[in-house]
Amino acid sequence: MYNKTMKPLIYVCEDESVILDTILSFLVANDYDVRGFTSALDCLQAFKERTCDCLITDVNMPTMNGFELVQQVRAFSNVPVIMLTARDADMDYALGIHLGADDYITKPFSTLNLVMRVKALLRRVQLDLNQQNQERVTFHTLYMDPKTRVATAHGKSLELTPMEYGVLLYLARHYDQAISREVLLQKVWGYESMVETRACDDTIRRLRKKLIGSGISIDTVWGYGFRIMETEV
Repeated sequence: MYNKTMKPLIYVCEDESVILDTILSFLVANDYDVRGFTSALDCLQAFKERTCDCLITDVNMPTMNGFELVQQVRAFSNVPVIMLTARDADMDYALGIHLGADDYITKPFSTLNLVMRVKALLRRVQLDLNQQNQERVTFHTLYMDPKTRVATAHGKSLELTPMEYGVLLYLARHYDQAISREVLLQKVWGYESMVETRACDDTIRRLRKKLIGSGISIDTVWGYGFRIMETEV
């Protein structure tokens, strides 16, 4: 959680110095406070000493890779995370989302696009804070409390990443509507314009697996988006 009167602090972990310096320069130019790391271990230690407002990390790094860093960070923080990778394998993308990354960008990428995503995810943090005072949500067997981030279905706790929680909460609040991908990206991720990302579909895929046997499903509205539905337990 960052103080809006202060510059948001961004940690960037990237072992290629040219890429790291370019990202840091663009972030500084957009009025962010930044710290760069070429080692995931150094980044994790800094994170434990002072939590940042957003973490950007490469995947392929020696000693500790980006997946391991995200897994360690997610054990004690819901800070927005963007992963960078030279690989575009579906398995890598799915693993990043599964471990709790908010989004995933494949190299080469537009630094301007990266900065736009950072801005959007920081806006989402504020949206999450505003939602904490909203009423609890119940839908069929589903119970969600925005203040405590508790989510249960059919009496069992759902272990959800921050984005999974946000998507499920939005769908449950609008259970009588079909919700488009564009709306989910805007309301949950904070993206104000169309962004080239598979994060929404991969998050939905993870949610569907976690909801098996819960009496809740997320149906695809072909050519449009998704809708939360009741099913038999």
